[in-house]
Amino acid sequence: MSKTPHRSAILDVRDLVVSLGPGAKAARVIDGVSFTVREAQTLCLVGESGSGKSVTSLAVMGLLPKNILLPTGGRIELVGESLLDSSQRRLRQLRATTMAMIFQEPMTALNPVVPVGRQIDEVLQAHMRLDAGERRRRILDMMEQVHLPDVERIYRSYPHRLSGGQRQRIMIAMALIMGPKLLIADEPTTALDVTTQKQILALVRELQEKHGTAVLFITHDMGVVAEIADRVAVMRHGRLVEEGPIDAILRRPEQEYTRSLLGAVPSLVPRPRRDEGDGAVVLETYDLNKTYQERSLFGGRREVAAAKDVTLSLRRGRTLGIVGESGSGKSTVARCIMRLIDPTSGSIRVAGREISELTRRLLQPHRQRIQIIFQDPYRSLNPRLSVGESIAEGPVNFGTSRAEALAHARELLRLVDLPADAVARYPHQFSGGQRQRIAIARALAMKPDVLVADEAVSALDVSVQAQVLKLLDDIQERLGVALLFITHDLRVAAQICDDIIVMQRGVVVEEGPASLVLAEPKEPYTRQLFEAAPGRHWDFANFRPVEAGAPTPAAS
Repeated sequence: MSKTPHRSAILDVRDLVVSLGPGAKAARVIDGVSFTVREAQTLCLVGESGSGKSVTSLAVMGLLPKNILLPTGGRIELVGESLLDSSQRRLRQLRATTMAMIFQEPMTALNPVVPVGRQIDEVLQAHMRLDAGERRRRILDMMEQVHLPDVERIYRSYPHRLSGGQRQRIMIAMALIMGPKLLIADEPTTALDVTTQKQILALVRELQEKHGTAVLFITHDMGVVAEIADRVAVMRHGRLVEEGPIDAILRRPEQEYTRSLLGAVPSLVPRPRRDEGDGAVVLETYDLNKTYQERSLFGGRREVAAAKDVTLSLRRGRTLGIVGESGSGKSTVARCIMRLIDPTSGSIRVAGREISELTRRLLQPHRQRIQIIFQDPYRSLNPRLSVGESIAEGPVNFGTSRAEALAHARELLRLVDLPADAVARYPHQFSGGQRQRIAIARALAMKPDVLVADEAVSALDVSVQAQVLKLLDDIQERLGVALLFITHDLRVAAQICDDIIVMQRGVVVEEGPASLVLAEPKEPYTRQLFEAAPGRHWDFANFRPVEAGAPTPAAS
């Protein structure tokens, strides 16, 4: 619900231009963007990757890469002070004290070798003259405000000892410790599962109401927008195409681009289950277990069951989804099936062959039958190899001639809707969605029976995500490959899965056809996942709320 209009403007951006280098003829990355964020208001800046959202936020913070991106027009005012006219020294003073930023990936923003409490303390030391005891009290109080448990322990903890949600809470505590008037949040919940995401969104809103902070929230997720925004600004190709109150944008979008963004949000209503036909079972596990030994500080050991007695079956041409929160064990199961890690016990059969106890050497011939697509294609593609060489590498290793493998690579690029000349280009020359298509082509080059997709679309914006999901569906129809789909996003699971397994703390708590598990979940944990899905009360494609009394997924 929109805040009252008389609140004072905290951030005012007018006709902002950011260019690739100096000069009137330099290419404009941001072209004439204007918006205002008021006290205790949340403005969501939305758009696809490359729309200019993050560049706009970096321009506000004065963090544009030097000599690469330059503000060449317009103005940015923070509580009436011109930021584009400020010196670097003044900008350093304003950061944390008047404006602060939360980044998408806290693990890269936090120093891995310094306890998190000391990292927050560095902010206070840089900007305030307080003794060590007072600084510590303020830090512990802020940690409690962001609802971290056992704050004394976490104060002493290193980032790798905390969960993703806890690390993001540390970033929020660090950003708000000085009581800034403006908080910029750049995709702070993209990599989080739905329940943690819901907690972080509620936390941002709670702290905003408590401190009156203005929030510029950058996201591509319209579900998140529906949960947190007061106003929405839609960007495309560096320009602002539409701006208005959240209710007007969701109910009466004026621009076709805004309507397409809303239409691309996957529905929580599951697709019809496909006929099983006579597809053979190509993957099955029975009582699969993975247990880790964890050392305590005092030398003792305890066992942690990452996966416990997991049994599943997947037929040719069908999609089995494994859903759950971070730490539920879904990726552990996928990595055991791929034999990227060794299971502690249990059976794994691929195309009828037991592979759970094969040595690395004996396992090698079976690897081509099961291939994996990872979440981040940029990290899984070798930046020094051309796209064609990356796709051809696997078949060449299994005895295919280089010429034949490259010819097949061109065919696969056409299959995933990329031009054949992409074969000579390198990963950095493609967008995130295109790189994921390349990763799919590389996996298909081995002509596998099973594809394992581990959060393969979670980092993509909604329109690209919809394209990749359709591509996977088309590939299944053409090639009959089976798909094991790992995700924390129930919307995505509803669009692609025939059957679903729900995991919690390493245990399967519910399983069955997607149409039943997603529409009539029996377990409280599954219903909890639905309750946490952002924007679940909106029918985005039809620009209206879900009608009262209408059947909705996870209705108790």
